[in-house]
Formats: sequence, structure tokens, C-alpha cells
Amino acid sequence: MSTTDQFPFPTATANGSVAGSGPAANGDAGSGPGTGTDAPAPETQAAWRIVAGREIMVKLRDRNFIISTLTTLGIMVIAFAVSFVMSGQTESKTLAVASADGAAIAQQATSEGGAAMSGPFAPGDVEVTISEFPDEAAAEQAVSDGDADAALVGGPGEWTLVGTDSIDNTLAGLIGTTVSADALATNAAAAGTTVGDLTAGSEVGERLLDPDGAADEGVQFIAGFVFVFLFYLAAILFGYAIANSVVEEKQSRIVEILAAAIPLRQLLVGKVVGATVLAMGQMVLFVGIGLIGLSFTAYTALLPAMAGAAAWYLALFVIGFVALACLFAVAGALATRAEDVQSTSSPVLTLIMIATFGGLFVSGTWQVVASYIPIMSTVTMPIRLVEGTAAWWEPLVAMILSLVAAAVVIGVAERIYRRSIMQTGRKLTYREALKLAE
Repeated sequence: MSTTDQFPFPTATANGSVAGSGPAANGDAGSGPGTGTDAPAPETQAAWRIVAGREIMVKLRDRNFIISTLTTLGIMVIAFAVSFVMSGQTESKTLAVASADGAAIAQQATSEGGAAMSGPFAPGDVEVTISEFPDEAAAEQAVSDGDADAALVGGPGEWTLVGTDSIDNTLAGLIGTTVSADALATNAAAAGTTVGDLTAGSEVGERLLDPDGAADEGVQFIAGFVFVFLFYLAAILFGYAIANSVVEEKQSRIVEILAAAIPLRQLLVGKVVGATVLAMGQMVLFVGIGLIGLSFTAYTALLPAMAGAAAWYLALFVIGFVALACLFAVAGALATRAEDVQSTSSPVLTLIMIATFGGLFVSGTWQVVASYIPIMSTVTMPIRLVEGTAAWWEPLVAMILSLVAAAVVIGVAERIYRRSIMQTGRKLTYREALKLAE
């Protein structure tokens, strides 16, 4: 915003005086014309709505904002599309054998091994093709030429899988299991007993106390990473937009005109509300696409837990974002040039990085503690909800604590903003701004 006509505020009263001047210029409620009261002038009561509407419209017409949003959506759609296509594909493997015994082992492995790989990011069934060669040298040559993924050479008791620079894990698992079972059966027969007698009591049973609540750890980590990425992206994208907008108005002295028209508190509220509406809208869009994409994967059973976690994520997100938006506005108010924003906003950026990425990697008791810490709880509490380790009342407690912390942060940030926004001599520190008189 670089021109005054971007803010269609009524700046003059019926008798020609400037509306909102006097106390309103530094954030206090100005007296209405002729009222003799402390109520704000009618034309300034809804000023924050005008500022918020202007911030939203400017951002919606910003090409960079549109491109970044569409790019993120495109990446999400492509990722889920690839996952869906890959989950229905059959992976082909070729195993070279050099003897009848090798062909028998390979046939037994592929018929009984059930070469299936499942998961949202894994291929479907694995189809193994057996290629027979006259000798071991020919089989190994097929591997070298890329005609086979591995070669099974040797004989009973000395089977060897041959690869190029590594052995395919799928083939290694299938052949290894089959050879072990075949050797066990042969040894049992030689000893005059059975495989069942040899393996009696060697199996360990498994039982789940909560089978419906079990979630794949990989999916939990991916969900947590997505929460962290989206929060970090929104905080940086919209936070710096607020800071740059504030410092631009300050550097061009437009803020002095705005301060004569509306209370500075209204200006701050409008900027924060506008950015929050845009960030929340973008976040709802991203989360919605993510939940729809999840329904097309093998983890549709996790959809209820994910949806609940996503709802709490959005609720905690909007609280944390409002506080961060105020801090970014303060970072812009402390600066005198656009080049200063990087240094004045560095404490806020550090807070975001510690809170988001710290909340992703903590575990155990520290994870429980982190799920109650404001800002950090935005990503940690949803992760615990996906894992099923959080009781129904815990997100409510985390939200209350976030609201209290946000209220404190907003109050302090508003004071610093009003005290520093009109200071154009040099870049200020947070301590210096708090010491300034209003």
C-alpha cells in the first residue's frame, strides 16, 4: 500500500475537522464531534473492517500469493495421485536361476511367499518372473546386463543370491524364507522328526489391546510433518507480508495520514484480521485436500482420527497465528526501512522454528508437555490425537492456555506497535519501544 487512496477512510467531519485526530492518533478512543464523550467517532468504529477488507483484496490480487497457493495445491494433488496410481500397480522382478533345484526354490518362493507390498506410498503386488539359464556364468551375466534383478546360484545348503551393487530386498526376503523352511524340513526328516516338533513352542503370539486405534508410525510422522510445514508456511508467508506492509507505510509516511484518520489500534487489528482470514482460508483448503486425498489411500481407516486432529489443528492454528501476526506487525513497526525487517523479525522467526520443528520431534513425556505449550501445541497436540495418546479434554486445555498466552502477547504487541510506529529516526529494539511514552 503506497498511496492514501487505498484507504477510503472519511477524514473530515461536518465542521471540517479531522476525524480521529487527537487521542485517536496514538491508539486511544477519540471523541465524536460534538458529543463530549469518550466514545470513538462513528466513522472510526468500523475502520478495522475497511483495513482488513483492503488487506484481503490486495493479497487476493497478488500474483505471488496466487502462484504459491496453486503450487502447493498442485504438489498435494500430484503426491496423492502418484500414491493412488502406485498402490494399484504390480511391480515386476526377474530372478535368474542356473539349475533345476534353483528353479524349484524360486517357484516355491513365488507361489508361497505372497510377494505383496502394501501402503499408500508402496507399489502393490510384486510379480516375480523366473528365467532359467544353462549355467551360473550365464545367470550372472544376465544380472550384469540388467536382464535380471538377481541370480540364484549354488545348490542345497549353499544357495547364493547374486546382484550388481545390491540385492533386491523383495527377492532376498522371499528366497531367504523359502530356503530356511526347505533346509529345516530336510534336517527334520534326516533326524527322524517333523518340522512341527522342531519348532514347537518357538512362536511368539501377538495381541493388541486397541487394534482399532493402532496407526502406522510412518503415517503419523507424515501427518505431523504436514502440520508443521503448513503452519510454518502460513506464518512466514503472511507474517512477512504484514511486516513489510507496516514498514512500507512507515517509510513512505502514509501511516501519519492514517493515524490522523483512525486509531492506530484499529489499523493493527485490521491488518491482523485480514491476514488471519486469508491464512485460515488457505489452511482450510490445504487440510481439506489432504483429507480427501487420504480417502484414496490404503489408510482410509485413519480418516476419522485425522479429521479430528485436523479440526483441532485449525482451531489452535488460528489462535497462534493471531499472536504471531501481531508480533510480525511489531517487527515492521520497529524497522525504519524494508531492509530492517529481517533483523527485527528474527526473534519471531526463531520462535516459530523452535515451536514447530521442536514439536514434531519430541516424544514421550516431553511430547505431552509440548502439547500444552502455546504455538508448539498447534502441531504437537494434533500429532498426539493421530497417535491416540491424548484424552478428549487435553485439546481443550491446550486451547485455553493458547488463548491466555495469545491475549498477553497481543496486549504487549499492541503497546509496542503504537509506541514505535510513529518513530522514524532509526530502527528500535523491543526494549526501547516499551520504554517510549505513548
